[in-house]
Parts: sequence; C-alpha cells; structure tokens
Amino acid sequence: MPDRPAYQPITDSDLAPLLATGWMVIEGGRAIAKVYTFTNFIEAFGFMTRAALWAEKWNHHPDWANVYKTVTVTLTTHDTHGLTDMDVKLATKFDQLAYD
Repeated sequence: MPDRPAYQPITDSDLAPLLATGWMVIEGGRAIAKVYTFTNFIEAFGFMTRAALWAEKWNHHPDWANVYKTVTVTLTTHDTHGLTDMDVKLATKFDQLAYD
C-alpha cells in the first residue's frame, strides 16, 4: 500500500470554488457532498469508473451511491476526521470528469 500523503488543512477560501459548483459542507464541517445527475445510467456509471481510477491513483476514496442516473458523492479524510486538501483536490477532479 502506498504511503499516505501529508494532509494539509483547508480554509473557507479553499472551499469557495466548490460551493459555487454545488458542493455542500455537511457533518458539522467534516465532509463535503454533491449530487451529480446525468442523462442516463451509462453516463453515471462511466463517471464513477473514471472517478474511481483517480481516487485509487491518489489513494483517497469517496463514499458514494448510484441510483440510475444519479451519483451522490461524500468526501472526507477519514485519517483526520475532517476535510483536507485531498478532499478539495478530488472534488475538483470529479467536477472536471463530470462536466468534460
């Protein structure tokens, strides 16, 4: 297993771009969540497949669920019991994958 990165804490300004794209702060500020809606199941599943490859590459994995054309994603850094730069990085990548 690869070494864990040194997680960096985040600030409100780190979250601002994500909040502007539909991410929400939940769990008392310890996580962020977003619901992605696609045209159909194939697009939703394709997004999850692409996102899974990045999550594995960066060794930072989402909590998520899929129902038909909807994917709900929750990100938190379990090792720190809160949000870190890795959550922001992965959320930003997920938005790129969903909308490109």
